[in-house]
Amino acid sequence: MALSLEQKKAMTAEVNAVAQTANAAVAAEYRGIKATEMDGLRATARKEGVYLRVVKNSIARRAVAGTSFECMTEGFNGPLLLAFSTEDPGSAARVVKNFSKENDRLVPKLVVLGGTLYPASDLERVASLPTRDEAISLLMATMRAPVQKFVTTLNEVPSKLVRTVAAVRDAKEAG
Repeated sequence: MALSLEQKKAMTAEVNAVAQTANAAVAAEYRGIKATEMDGLRATARKEGVYLRVVKNSIARRAVAGTSFECMTEGFNGPLLLAFSTEDPGSAARVVKNFSKENDRLVPKLVVLGGTLYPASDLERVASLPTRDEAISLLMATMRAPVQKFVTTLNEVPSKLVRTVAAVRDAKEAG
């Protein structure tokens, strides 16, 4: 079904608005995927906070112009879907990676993180990035470790003294 000029402009504006605020993007070729499988992918993407859209390449080029995803325009050829991570940087890569495990017809082509274009082989690395909550948890554990080790060390001196006194007492009682 052909789109009118107004519909194309609206779609371009919508994708551009998402691209302005997104953290990362993945473009993947979806040739041969059934509509029901694509609906499942869309549902998964919505749950994960990923904006997923199938757009014509000419519309995609206009939509990402002036954003940090402009570096993707060279690779826009063939039937591509765009997945933008709006919440955490690795969510789009995780959605595409997990779906491509089950369906080998979804082939990642482009990965962009922080305005830098990475090859599709780096999808796994981007997908393994921690979520915001995981990153905060790691940071807090790192900040807590020196204090915890210091307190453990301070506690060890009186504990060792108590164990030594108990050993002396037990030796006197036995002897």
